[in-house]
Amino acid sequence: MGTRVAVAGASGYAGGELLRLLAGHPDLEIGAVTGASSAGQPVTSIHPNLTGHSAFDGRAFDATDADTLGDAELIFMALPHGESAALAAALPGARIVDLSADFRLDDAEAWDTFYGVPYAGRWTYGLPELPGAREAIAAARTVAAPGCYATTSILGLAPLLAAGLAEPDDLVVVAASGTSGAGRSPRPGLLASEVMGSLSAYKVGGKHRHTPEIEQALTEVMPSGSAPVTLSFTPVLAPMPRGILATCTAKLTPGVADGPDPESTLRGAFAAAYADSPFVHLLPSGQWPVTGAVTGSNGAHVQVTADTHAGRAVVVATTDNLGKGAAGQAVQIANIMLGLPETAGLTTHGVAP
Repeated sequence: MGTRVAVAGASGYAGGELLRLLAGHPDLEIGAVTGASSAGQPVTSIHPNLTGHSAFDGRAFDATDADTLGDAELIFMALPHGESAALAAALPGARIVDLSADFRLDDAEAWDTFYGVPYAGRWTYGLPELPGAREAIAAARTVAAPGCYATTSILGLAPLLAAGLAEPDDLVVVAASGTSGAGRSPRPGLLASEVMGSLSAYKVGGKHRHTPEIEQALTEVMPSGSAPVTLSFTPVLAPMPRGILATCTAKLTPGVADGPDPESTLRGAFAAAYADSPFVHLLPSGQWPVTGAVTGSNGAHVQVTADTHAGRAVVVATTDNLGKGAAGQAVQIANIMLGLPETAGLTTHGVAP
């Protein structure tokens, strides 16, 4: 018998991916599986890909409440933003990994600006690859899993800032995401006839809610007393179900661009930053990330080069927004919290073609 875990909000895309990963986890046992509007419906009617697994055949979603979830040793919350805080308050002392934004931000004013519901405070931030993060996650009972855009962008920029190779006040990210990143609720802009064959930018001009999350995490990797991070972030909806490709650029600090080998300097910083990270891979020089290579996995691919003409670092990073950007990362966090191997139940290898 493994550690008993529950999933609140299991009827959404991230929740369904969590169920798929947990079904193959060697050390975790699936307990309560809840879905608010889907309560009473068969799990496999919402997630037919889970058909044939003994944990789900003949099983229906439970109602999402503290009584249903309370006997689990660890609870995954894959609820809409603004709903996790109320449920967590009804589960004092529980071990929780929250996939929503409810506990990610330290700044109450930024929270109010982007989310418009009462601020609930901040939990331990769950991006294991950041300096000191694994130790903090292992010691925590409640952890906020990062957002999908945030994960990909932070992985692309953190090594530059931590090593003092880029100016923090001139960061630019343009990131394309698959449609599953917008959730399962039907909207006209997500119809196949609207999305297929078309790219569209949205929430342009600093209006996307992952902007303060990315700035917060990047500020925290820099030495104390550094200038604050300023990010221009542009999200793009891509005609694919899942995946994120983030193109990140940053102005190089004086002396780096005109140094003897700026690209080797940049690559050395990334190699050092992710040397002990089983899921983040710095690709060989000249090979650029593609979303298909990480589909279905908890892997992240990154590549960096120096644009000496513009005096900027250029980083391309890719993740599966439902994998390393959501459910896979949540399982990685849970593994660390429970003292299990960090890679248990996860793979860094994508599904191709």
